[in-house]
Amino acid sequence: MGLEDKADQLKGNAKEALGDVTDNEKLQNEGKADQLIGGAKEKLSDAVDGIKDKANEVAAKVEDKRDEAER
Repeated sequence: MGLEDKADQLKGNAKEALGDVTDNEKLQNEGKADQLIGGAKEKLSDAVDGIKDKANEVAAKVEDKRDEAER
């Protein structure tokens, strides 16, 4: 999870709250969109991290098997 993703979500929360207070529907919707975008980026980042972790795990197993075969 990146700080930028959280910042997008916080910015969205602030925009939505300001839109609520000022009864500005456009600002409310922009805030909701910012929150959704931040959340999507966060989930994508988490998925990429998971894929990298799995790839490293598989690579380590392949290397271990190669080392065993060389003995």
